[in-house]
Amino acid sequence: MNSHEKYKMLMMKYLEGEIAKDEEREFEEHIETCDECRKEIEGFEKLKEVMKDMRYKRPSDEIWKTYWSRIYNRIERGLGWIFTSIGATILLIYGGFKGVENLIKDPGIALIAKIGILAGIAGLAILFVSVLRERIFVSKTDKYSKEVEK
Repeated sequence: MNSHEKYKMLMMKYLEGEIAKDEEREFEEHIETCDECRKEIEGFEKLKEVMKDMRYKRPSDEIWKTYWSRIYNRIERGLGWIFTSIGATILLIYGGFKGVENLIKDPGIALIAKIGILAGIAGLAILFVSVLRERIFVSKTDKYSKEVEK
């Protein structure tokens, strides 16, 4: 760390009132000779002065009511989609299981056709899981996927 970086660190401690006496004396001696640091600390002190009187504006009751109604709507819709997805998944799995069961038990379908159909179903299932896994992995690591609205 060069000496100027040291004074930048001391500047933050100085502004926050967490500087030791010997560091404070050293820093004050430095800002007497360094125009850049003196201007920077003056800017920070002005900013601190302006911001000390700032307060958050309290939202009106109407805004809070609108906010909570939107939150509840989002939660309700989200739960609706979750239950719909769960129901559809259960029905698809059950239907698929029964379809495969009937396919295997049906003596009218040739063995080679059964093997071909089951291989096709297995291939589609493997591809689906592969694409799903890739999408989940990419969504966790792709920094742009959350920034772009779809």
